[in-house]
Amino acid sequence: MNPPPLILISAGTEQRGAEFRDRSLSLSFNYPRAIQAAGGLPLVAPCLPTREFVAESVRRCNGVLLTGGDDIQPRLYTEKLSPKLHKTVHLAIPERDLFELMLIDEVFRQRRPLLAICRGHQLLNVALGGTLIVDIPLQRPGAMKHTQMERKNEIVHEVDVQVGSLLAQIVDIPRLGVNSTHHQAVEKVAKPLCVSAASIDGIVEGLELTPGQRHLLPFLLAVQFHPERLFARHREHFELFRCFIRACTRNRRARV
Repeated sequence: MNPPPLILISAGTEQRGAEFRDRSLSLSFNYPRAIQAAGGLPLVAPCLPTREFVAESVRRCNGVLLTGGDDIQPRLYTEKLSPKLHKTVHLAIPERDLFELMLIDEVFRQRRPLLAICRGHQLLNVALGGTLIVDIPLQRPGAMKHTQMERKNEIVHEVDVQVGSLLAQIVDIPRLGVNSTHHQAVEKVAKPLCVSAASIDGIVEGLELTPGQRHLLPFLLAVQFHPERLFARHREHFELFRCFIRACTRNRRARV
């Protein structure tokens, strides 16, 4: 029997952890649970932003999952930020941005399947040259309420899925119910990517490689919502993980 594919999962960092009150890993158990349920072997990666560590970690894994968390440094996608917008930003530690940017670079260099969720979805777009809406309520006042933390485990609105997209093939429905816990969003889409899902107010909820760029990776899907909080009760969200794990398994076989 073949072993499950090894999935490298990025994690956040707490400044004061439980054991010695020093910097510690921070990750919702829902991510590794979803990976395991779909047939993968989850491995949580510490935030150690050195090229050698990142390259070797990606080399040993069969796929990479970028997770949610605090906001990305605005200097990575914009030259100027008003004081009003700056107050809305809740930054992750700079090392996490650097580590995950290196991770994305290595994923493309070594051609590993990639699934990116929430912050990961946004960082992927930034890494490839796109920009972000810094705060939806301030910059898109007509948008629906996208920060619904009190309902993080529930379907709160629907997104329209682009016909013919990878996401459409996976979920097999034209409109997908999602949860919503973000205040930022993709603005300018990076050139290798295209929108695979959007909410009725125009907020980008899914990204993937354009048809002409799909040769770059064996699998790439980025979503703004949190399927790891919905997969146990909603088939379509479980399918996102299952198709990702299948791609990781195929990629491993191709390299043997």
